[in-house]
Amino acid sequence: MLELIASRPGVAPPVPQRAAGTYPLPVPAPLIACYDGNAPRYTSYPTAAEFRHGFDDDAFRSAIAASNRRGAARDLSVYIHLPFCREACWYCACHRSITRRADRADRYLETLREEIAAKAALLEPRRTLRQLHLGGGTPTFYSPAALRDLIAFLGTCFTLPPAEAREWSIEIDPRTVTPEQAAELVGMGFDRVSLGIQDFDPRVQRAINRRQGVRDVRRVVAALRAAGTQSLSFDLIYGLPHQTPARFARTLRVVRALRPDRISVYAYAHMPRRFRVQSLMPEEALPDPATRLTLMATCHGMLTEAGYVHIGMDHFALPDDALVRAMVGGTMQRNFQGYSTHGDCELLGFGASAISHIGGALAQNASDIASWERRIRGGGLAVARGHRLTAEDHLRSDIIQALMCHGYVDIASLEETHGIRFDTHFGHLRRVLERMADDGLLRFDRWSLSLTERGCFLMRSVAVLFDAYRGADSAERFSRAI
Repeated sequence: MLELIASRPGVAPPVPQRAAGTYPLPVPAPLIACYDGNAPRYTSYPTAAEFRHGFDDDAFRSAIAASNRRGAARDLSVYIHLPFCREACWYCACHRSITRRADRADRYLETLREEIAAKAALLEPRRTLRQLHLGGGTPTFYSPAALRDLIAFLGTCFTLPPAEAREWSIEIDPRTVTPEQAAELVGMGFDRVSLGIQDFDPRVQRAINRRQGVRDVRRVVAALRAAGTQSLSFDLIYGLPHQTPARFARTLRVVRALRPDRISVYAYAHMPRRFRVQSLMPEEALPDPATRLTLMATCHGMLTEAGYVHIGMDHFALPDDALVRAMVGGTMQRNFQGYSTHGDCELLGFGASAISHIGGALAQNASDIASWERRIRGGGLAVARGHRLTAEDHLRSDIIQALMCHGYVDIASLEETHGIRFDTHFGHLRRVLERMADDGLLRFDRWSLSLTERGCFLMRSVAVLFDAYRGADSAERFSRAI
């Protein structure tokens, strides 16, 4: 169990200054070279890469009916995809649309209300909306007034619990949000706010077409805290053009001083054949593999040194954050929003490309905005593809979820739940698991499988062993584990 270091949110303790590049690799380089293959991030299992087009609106209606038949219907986690941005960030691999046309954005909201009403009508009346997340794109492309109207409409379709019993989060672009608007977002109920930072270095920002100053971010952070937000999260990326350990260390020092409650540090995946906008960045300026490892080590060292707890994979949080408490208590879950404290909820996704996980099925909306709008306005649900989980899927999902969230699989409990014998069902993995144990990545015996501290950094490489769908094309579909 990780040792938790007491600290106050928003107040950075004194941290010794160390030169960038002096932090040791948390995993020896030879082991990284051996195990750092291409693997999903496992925000679902099966992953979206396995969804099939044969899963349509009728299949989704059947999934909701199955959810309704469960008796005491579970609470809902709702994701709303707001895809519009005013300009493109060249590293981006999200479903987004670049526009400055207000009429397109307004029409999208009108269609969104139609979709929400249509899907809510299929559910048992007034299901409780426990968790809400607005992502994109840039949700703050819309004014606070437009977002307030959207929340009011959600209240006509679902039961909204009191503030202390819910979690509402939103992604914001600190370049386009004034302090006054930030305070309005908190006032309308968003208690968790995520800011896209990526890197503060001007040369890196020019290379990725995302220029934002530290002063603007400080103003927005101060406004959010003054308004009473419960949690601030920063998104960073390592592996971007022109990044060096020294430059990234300067960004991390600013981040530590601002003291967000949570920090996500993603490894940049350069896949210009899939995401053409990435080809606009100077490929020759991307850090080489050795530099990427040093960037990762610098990040881990500087954040844990400042009192942050390594949650898993690429997430960090302050010791008193709800996510750390959920990790320690064994209730943390992983879904399409990343790590979550509300894993007991069923997920409904609204908007182009949004994904739902309900009634034992996964379903994704049409990603093309025009197609999504046409199908919703034609009376459909705009489901483009999906997957109904089998018993085998549930088994492997439980294993992967346990590894990604807790670093521990209780084999005895797993066997009882799924009616299998682990060493028979997964006997073909025994040799590779024993080799990983010999290499110090995990501990493995008849009753349990647990990741070591170094194994937590390669958890995707362990989890992928239990993925029945992984194939020869994984390198083209997924990023490197580190």
